[in-house]
Amino acid sequence: MIPFCRTLLEADEALDVMAAEGLRWGESGLKVYVMAEIPANISLAQDFGERFDGFSISSNDLTQLTLGVDRDSEALADVFDENAPAFAAFLVGVGVGIDSISVAPTASLPFEQHVAAGEERRYGEGRTAPAESRMAQADKRPPARQ
Repeated sequence: MIPFCRTLLEADEALDVMAAEGLRWGESGLKVYVMAEIPANISLAQDFGERFDGFSISSNDLTQLTLGVDRDSEALADVFDENAPAFAAFLVGVGVGIDSISVAPTASLPFEQHVAAGEERRYGEGRTAPAESRMAQADKRPPARQ
């Protein structure tokens, strides 16, 4: 997992450093993910997605930087909201599919119900994205970097 990767150049440099140490993306099944902690990761998700196997979305950091608030500030506590329409619109606007999500155990059931309702609204009774759209996304992965 590559943390706080701000630019595509930093992404390439991180993969190059790993390769220099014998950790080559795609070799021996090595998968490399990036933490999506800053708006640039979401805005350039397609480009970051060509370099990594996936993202781990850090909703705390992303919310803070998308809404321009300090999550530790008591004066701004009422503004920091991961359910804010601006934050949700920002994530949805990317147009990149999500194929797995991890949540705290206590949030699992409500989150699962929320996702199911959203998929049902979007895709109808089957409640999941068509398999061909998920497969098309997976086929876009480039070969391992040398």
